[in-house]
Amino acid sequence: MKILEPTKQEIQIASTAATLYLLNILILPFLAFVLLLVLYQRHRDHVSTLVQCHLIQAMRASVCAGIMLVLVSAGILLFGDWHHVGTWMFLILYVLCLHSVFILFGVFALTKALSGKLYFYPLIGKSAGQHHD
Repeated sequence: MKILEPTKQEIQIASTAATLYLLNILILPFLAFVLLLVLYQRHRDHVSTLVQCHLIQAMRASVCAGIMLVLVSAGILLFGDWHHVGTWMFLILYVLCLHSVFILFGVFALTKALSGKLYFYPLIGKSAGQHHD
């Protein structure tokens, strides 16, 4: 069985998904997510495994990052003492560390997309139906 190399269009779509994910968590939080959602809707039935993988992974990671960064941070502030320095120190460390991890994995995804390879985010990446190595 011959393995087909991804086309330039497939690599372009996959790398666009990874780029929009990075833009979503770095510069344009809501706008880049909407653009990623539009890209996902437009290409979700694409026959390419590469395109499918990067679109699904970017969507999952964006939603997970949003939940973990926004809701958990809000929870820290809600249940913490606003006047205690420890609450703010914990919040800042949490956001900086988690945000850095999401950026690092986004860069990994982008480099894999540009090289035409699949990428699965750790912990949130593979579902029961996906068995690609």
